[in-house]
Amino acid sequence: MVSTDEFRPNWCSPPGETIADILKDRALTVTRFAKLLGQTEDNAEALLVGRLAINNALATKLSELLGASAAFWRAREAQYRSELERLASATTPDDWLAGLPVADMAKFQWIPRLTRAAEKITACLKFFGVDSVDEWHQRYNEPLGASAFRTSPSFPSEVGAVTAWLRQGEIEAESIKCAPWNADGLRAAIPELRALTKRREPSTFVPDLQAVCASHGVAVVVVRAPTGCRASGATRFLSSDKALILLSVRHLSDDHFWFSFFHEVGHLLLHGAQRTFVDLDGDPTSPTEQEANDFAARTLIPDQYRDKMRQVALQTMAIIRLATQIGVSPGIVVGQLQHARRLAHDKQNHLKRRFKWKD
Repeated sequence: MVSTDEFRPNWCSPPGETIADILKDRALTVTRFAKLLGQTEDNAEALLVGRLAINNALATKLSELLGASAAFWRAREAQYRSELERLASATTPDDWLAGLPVADMAKFQWIPRLTRAAEKITACLKFFGVDSVDEWHQRYNEPLGASAFRTSPSFPSEVGAVTAWLRQGEIEAESIKCAPWNADGLRAAIPELRALTKRREPSTFVPDLQAVCASHGVAVVVVRAPTGCRASGATRFLSSDKALILLSVRHLSDDHFWFSFFHEVGHLLLHGAQRTFVDLDGDPTSPTEQEANDFAARTLIPDQYRDKMRQVALQTMAIIRLATQIGVSPGIVVGQLQHARRLAHDKQNHLKRRFKWKD
């Protein structure tokens, strides 16, 4: 028998998700879309994640640019706002607690080890710096743009895990003193940051990475991902003068670490200060993610070496020689060759440097 019960998911999809799909199909960048829409790029980004509401004028413009009727875009907006209200009102403290990675939060010493549910709820609210579950929704859940997490069937727990990871990143970033945000300075520092890829041990390169970035207004924090968090990195502005790059090192290899880092740098330099970017494993789902991927790839392997990447013999010494010419670690060359499908994913992985968590 087919159930007639209405499916009520624990996520909601902003109209921007539909817009992003259309932009991807038409190979339109956010910058170009903003210009056609007659909006700033920050407003276009806000539209994509649901922070900018679609009014009558914007619905008409979307209809002209992307198709569908203005009524469709108004209805899409109304449905999204209604679902946001439903989610916020339907979540009880116990439901909220069940969606958080409490065991890992205690294991990683983000919160105390507790046994009673009421004590755990209090500890988690204190951890997030909020007084209620509704305030948590307003501060952490809604601004993230929940559609970014819809690819996972375990979406409810994933949102809780990602927000916990983000919050711990915020907490650790508080202790990092930074100069005021300076985009030009960060861009000029890229060769210096790239050179750090040649160092073997995180204990030698992470402090210098943090110091260089802090001198240009960016706090770089590495936080272990709790169960349910598939994020490799995230970027957000903590204030107008201080940005955060948060890395999870989920794969514990140098090619993933450095690609994730420069992907987040790309978000900072290309996409402005108004949006939080949480980058999950998998194919890019929006033009901004593809732009950040392209930035990272071209930063690690500059364009003048692309022909050599296409021609290099897929042998250990040839890859090492090319990495030396480029000025990056051999593992990065292997990772990019694998991504380009020139090299199978089970080949030459011994050239990648593996990291370990020190508990």
